[in-house]
Amino acid sequence: MRHLQTFKLIESVVRAGSIRRAAEDMNITASALNRRIRNFEDEFGCEVFERMPKGVRLNPAGELLIQHIRGQMSDLARVQSQVADLTGVRRGHVSIACSQALLPWFLPAQIAEYRGDHPGVTFAVNVRDRSQAERDLSNHSSDLALVFEPILMVDFELISTTPQPVCAVFSTAHPLATAASVRLRDCLDHPHVLPANGYAIRHLLEVATSDTSRRLAPIAESDSFEFMLHYVQHEQAVCFQFPVGLPESELAGLVVRPLPVDEVSPGYLRLGQLKGRTLPVAAALFARQLHQALEL
Repeated sequence: MRHLQTFKLIESVVRAGSIRRAAEDMNITASALNRRIRNFEDEFGCEVFERMPKGVRLNPAGELLIQHIRGQMSDLARVQSQVADLTGVRRGHVSIACSQALLPWFLPAQIAEYRGDHPGVTFAVNVRDRSQAERDLSNHSSDLALVFEPILMVDFELISTTPQPVCAVFSTAHPLATAASVRLRDCLDHPHVLPANGYAIRHLLEVATSDTSRRLAPIAESDSFEFMLHYVQHEQAVCFQFPVGLPESELAGLVVRPLPVDEVSPGYLRLGQLKGRTLPVAAALFARQLHQALEL
């Protein structure tokens, strides 16, 4: 605890990549910040930063130290939330790394529901791809990750898994709108809009077409699912989405058809945390709520 403020200063320098920029962010002088870090290094017995002409970066000793710092800060946040519970006033902060599909409807509804019971809890929602979400957990930038198909899962402790079929989405004026069921080959006969490379849906569609003569030939690509949903209302094109990103109450003018799982494998929405970490109370309770919501 004695070095808590210094730990925060070191973390700020790591994020900024420069003592000068970190000092500006904290409204202190660069010389004062550098002196605090030098004093800590003297007491620690080793330098933790490599000083370069245009900034600083952690040396190997610093890399070990920053992991210790982040673990200490995480443990402190957990204890603080437990102490708040003892007083009957639940407070805390929950940070979550999530796939973009969760942003428009699912997570806003879940967070609002949680804060209805615990208004003292604040949230940070960070859009991350699969590999970024795992890095967020590892460096304690996020308490929870809710993403499709994490890539490595080395540090990913699974809380729940929910299968999500890939759905074709098109306007009510589209020729496929009257079909009771739709296959991927039907969709590829029409102009189609795809997520950018790296997104789970794109990967699943590429796998589904890899052993066939059919190929993906998008007329547009985007990293915004909202763009794709709006686009197919302007042209008779097809886009693709998971059900969790498609609330029925806001799909006026659109038709949704799940693609057969024997043709396109479903995506698996995985809720997880850093392996071996004990979550703060607020984050643990929100994880429990998400797990229950996804099971419905």
